[in-house]
Amino acid sequence: MKPTQYPGESQREKKERTKKIVHALKEEYPNSKCSLNFTNPFELSVATILSAQCTDKRVNKVTQDLFEKYPSPEDYASVDIKELEQDIRSTGFYRNKAKSIKGFATAVIDEYGGDVPQSLDDLTDLPGVGRKTANVILGVAYEIPGLVVDTHVKRISRLLGLTTEKTPEKIEYDLQELVPEEDWTQWAHLIIDHGRAVCKARSPQCGECVLFEYCPSGVIEEE
Repeated sequence: MKPTQYPGESQREKKERTKKIVHALKEEYPNSKCSLNFTNPFELSVATILSAQCTDKRVNKVTQDLFEKYPSPEDYASVDIKELEQDIRSTGFYRNKAKSIKGFATAVIDEYGGDVPQSLDDLTDLPGVGRKTANVILGVAYEIPGLVVDTHVKRISRLLGLTTEKTPEKIEYDLQELVPEEDWTQWAHLIIDHGRAVCKARSPQCGECVLFEYCPSGVIEEE
């Protein structure tokens, strides 16, 4: 079993290791991208709010009808919240999500004329939008580097010894110092794909992992 950290690794060495990790993941998952379906920044915002504690597959199934029923922010702002709750019920936590979406739509109309803003500060001031959702919108909709920290990114970044922090915001700040800025958005897509395919929380497949040589937590069971 390897140690959980590399003793004496400098910040410069860690940055170089991170670059190798990014390269290896890009080679392994060349088509890695956001799996939520959307056609504009507002739809992506709604889908991302719905994705909390819900699979992207389920969200895409719900938004297929939702985006047809509510094609504009005005539609969400004016709908009776009970009706919206039923429309999104299967995504879980539907009351809170409906409140967030309706509040988000109203604020976007009132403050930005219906256009989703393009800065982290402006986005996180809107109802239902935390740093994770804001970074998804920035990176995926606007191609502005945004470093998303979800459960996969949190778990695997810690396993890789890139951070020892526990809160998403502090993990984000650590990763910003290590991951090249041009790869911030792609980092989450790559890590999510890797977490689903190989570095699974309950049964990590270290023997098949392209990151094994860069990971201080990797273990291969002896036969």
